Amino acid sequence: MAAPAATHSAHHLLQLVLSCRKITAQVTCASTHSIIAMASSAEEEFAREYKAKLNRFPRSKTFWDSKTASRIGDKIAIRLAEIGVAAVRIDVGEEMSRAVHYRKMLGPFFSSVKRTGIQVYGAEDLIFLG
Repeated sequence: MAAPAATHSAHHLLQLVLSCRKITAQVTCASTHSIIAMASSAEEEFAREYKAKLNRFPRSKTFWDSKTASRIGDKIAIRLAEIGVAAVRIDVGEEMSRAVHYRKMLGPFFSSVKRTGIQVYGAEDLIFLG
């Protein structure tokens, strides 16, 4: 029974695009390389928080945190569940190559995706600091 789930997970790749200003999660279909689901901190519901951090003095160096990452995880998981995707995989090498301060904030992202019921293959190999 585990083999079909692993085969199914190979069809969808969860990728994270991180910068100091925003976090974007996208899931692509491995066969067509097209994006099937996406969530970003640039969406309208996050605009108020972003403006508050932007106009604050002294300015912060990052405009998203682990709480925002967790909410993005919830959004992408809900969108995946709506289209019937139950499992995704991640590129562990890419995630491990991220800067430590980004990896610390991504633990809640993966936790919220798993909590919603989406299996994330490869996340068990990640070490989240903090």
